[in-house]
Amino acid sequence: MHTEPRKLSMAQVLICGGAIVTLSMGIRHGFGLWLQPMTQALGWTRQDFALAIAIQNIVWGLTGIFAGMLADRFGAFRVIVIGSLLYALGLLGMAYSPTPTLFAITAGVLIGMAQAGTTYAVIYGVIGRNVAAERRSWAMGIAAAAGSFGQFLMVPTEGLLISSFGWQQALVLLGIAALLMMPLARGLREPGFAGGSAPRREQTIGQALREAFRYPSFQLLMAGYFVCGFQVVFIGVHLPSYLKDQGLSPQVASYALALIGLFNVVGTYAAGSLGQRMPKKNILAFIYFTRAVVITLFLLAPLTPMSVYLFAAVMGMLWLSTVPPTTAVVAQIFGVAHLSMLGGFVFFSHQIGSFMGVWLGGYLYDKTGSYDIVWYLAIALGIFAGLVNLPVRESAIQRSTAPQGA
Repeated sequence: MHTEPRKLSMAQVLICGGAIVTLSMGIRHGFGLWLQPMTQALGWTRQDFALAIAIQNIVWGLTGIFAGMLADRFGAFRVIVIGSLLYALGLLGMAYSPTPTLFAITAGVLIGMAQAGTTYAVIYGVIGRNVAAERRSWAMGIAAAAGSFGQFLMVPTEGLLISSFGWQQALVLLGIAALLMMPLARGLREPGFAGGSAPRREQTIGQALREAFRYPSFQLLMAGYFVCGFQVVFIGVHLPSYLKDQGLSPQVASYALALIGLFNVVGTYAAGSLGQRMPKKNILAFIYFTRAVVITLFLLAPLTPMSVYLFAAVMGMLWLSTVPPTTAVVAQIFGVAHLSMLGGFVFFSHQIGSFMGVWLGGYLYDKTGSYDIVWYLAIALGIFAGLVNLPVRESAIQRSTAPQGA
């Protein structure tokens, strides 16, 4: 007779998972602070730097699918340990890369793979398996808020490290910090995965994928998430340089990125909590439509430190608040057996958007001397994403009792 494996306590999952996401997301949110010191010191173009970060995002998305499969099969613990090691190696390589190509391999490929194993898809799989359905959206909001707190905590810390030790030593110190994720991963060792064996599942990976990709709502969620990636990574990486180009001091950018992180703690928690009480597709549509309005107002208003801080605070409320409702909808429709993998596919779409946002930012700036075109694209895509989320159906998919393809 099949018995359900013992589950981890919700407090343990949220504390350890939240701390891992805080470190992993916190470190990567500050990468924009290295754009100018590195390109000036090494004689690279902004596009050289932006391409490596674009590669990081696409590798994160692509390997996130496989990290999700491995976490669903062998548990999150092993995946996070490998991710932590790759993060430290990538940051060390990033510090000492003499060429843009090597920088693209370390900052791009290694750190992209590291993020796949230490962020939302893997952590949300643990939450999905260990937290009751009626509290799942809320718990995912807590974990996303931890990632946001990481941005608030780490971005000013990274700015301080750069100014105190120089950009190179700052990266070495962050590499040491990334290793802290390894002991935290022990708190996410799930009893059901003891000895490397996964709990029994009704569907194979192939059956789960065929079911998801044939389902229109899954495709619409992926389309919306593409836009999320485009907007947040363009703003996160290029906002510091945009503000400096406009004559504002680097401190304004550091404070703005920190404010985004601080207000995103509130936004992601609110989105997760509201997802327990109202349709998640409406929350998502509201977030995307509001982003389009906020970016438009930011471009129309006179640019001052106060207008930047106001923009950062409101965008922060909307920043990663898409993450809990999107993943909770996937769990609601398809269940949790393959949640890390399916979450990885949705996130891959997010990362294609991230690649386009960060790379086009650098490319079009080098071609036109301005970020204007990319700002306008971000507005148009926000309207598009709001529209595609409205028809999403959130109810659990109806399956026959026998597994598909049996």
